[in-house]
Amino acid sequence: MYLPHIRGCLLNSLNKIILFFIVNLVLLLGTVTACLASKNPEVVVSILPQKFFVEQISGDLINVTVMVPPGANPATYEPKPRQMTRLSRASLYFAIGVPFERAWLKRFKSANPNLIIVETWRGIERYPITYSRHLSHKTRKAVSLDPHIWLSPPLVLIQARNILTALCAKYPKWSETFKTNFSSFAKRIIQVDLSIMKILGTEHSVSPRPFVAFHPSWGYFARAYNLRQIAIEQEGKEPKPSQLLKLIKDIKALAVKVILIQPQFSQKSAKIIAEATGARLVEADPLALEWDENLLNVAKGIKEGWR
Repeated sequence: MYLPHIRGCLLNSLNKIILFFIVNLVLLLGTVTACLASKNPEVVVSILPQKFFVEQISGDLINVTVMVPPGANPATYEPKPRQMTRLSRASLYFAIGVPFERAWLKRFKSANPNLIIVETWRGIERYPITYSRHLSHKTRKAVSLDPHIWLSPPLVLIQARNILTALCAKYPKWSETFKTNFSSFAKRIIQVDLSIMKILGTEHSVSPRPFVAFHPSWGYFARAYNLRQIAIEQEGKEPKPSQLLKLIKDIKALAVKVILIQPQFSQKSAKIIAEATGARLVEADPLALEWDENLLNVAKGIKEGWR
């Protein structure tokens, strides 16, 4: 008496399994078809803010692949096999000077001899993270240079111009579109710059206003807006106990109430200093995709630290 019921259940389950495979097959075929139908050229960038820059200029004409994913550290990142596969199809690589590029750009070129590597920092004077005005030009070249040029709107204008030049040279049929998009993006950059100046109000300060950050990512941002960056990290390492005590003393004296932290680094020392000084921790990710919104939020966070 139970056989019809059992048979019905089995048929029902079998139908569900068949339907499941049919649906997934359709989805798979759709994905493959979409990939085959997409004829957009491939370009590669190192970090997320660059993706934002390239897409502002290229619109939907170019596919942009990012090497360093969210949360990863561009100082130590190693590309995955699937990224190398995408790289083999790319026409341009927009380099920005982050540390992992030193080890990998030559390998990228070997894997794809037709790849054109664009140094987006051309025309920008880069400084060591622990920059001293007394360093000679020769000495500056001999040390590791601060790569965080994307955190200064005036310098992003130069980078955007370099991106535009490379795209127009490689894809001249779209050059007018690229130039139109660049013009709109340049206006957006200038508006961000003016908004940050208004938020901080430091352009006429007699001396640079201080702010505290765990990792010294914000040096170019500081130079653009008459600020002084105080970094907790010392030469790429957590501060020693004696250095930590000095930082606490200095931050108390400056009455800075905000410490900028970022997800790529430990927050241990920052938390100790925050507890000792009464400062508040504010996340400021220099690798955020929404570049303009991110910089405005960072400026607001720094401003809050002076109250």
